[in-house]
Amino acid sequence: MKKTVFALLAAATLAFGSMATAPQAHAGGGDVAAGIAGGLIGGALIGGAIANSRPAYAAPAPVYIEEPPCHIERERFWDGYGWRFRRIRVCD
Repeated sequence: MKKTVFALLAAATLAFGSMATAPQAHAGGGDVAAGIAGGLIGGALIGGAIANSRPAYAAPAPVYIEEPPCHIERERFWDGYGWRFRRIRVCD
């Protein structure tokens, strides 16, 4: 739904921006408005092409490290109030 709303909003903005206006007081008339509208449309086309292009980086190759054999042991410890047990990882 958001994409549709934004697409309609963008189309309305471009249509409103490219509408012919009354002649300006300076020489050239609506040349400035046409240049602005052309720049906006060109920028949108170039921006869309850049946004849809593939990334310029390549992912590095995976590296596999062989870890030493490990196992889990229960360890009894004194916590200040009594004896408790915890699991620890022991590697050779």
